[in-house]
Amino acid sequence: MLGRKEFTPKRFYEFSLEAQVPSDHLLRRIGAALDLSFVRRLTARFYSHTGRPGSIRWCCSS
Repeated sequence: MLGRKEFTPKRFYEFSLEAQVPSDHLLRRIGAALDLSFVRRLTARFYSHTGRPGSIRWCCSS
């Protein structure tokens, strides 16, 4: 018997950028070679001082 399933979108999704980019990807090597620490200083005014940290962490963690 063929039934029907109602699609209910999830409110929250678990997503890890680290899990999506392979360890041997070209951008990982570029990221390791570049010093992008200046980006945090230039974009600090766009991020809240409270709450969750922004996504800038993945490229500029110190």
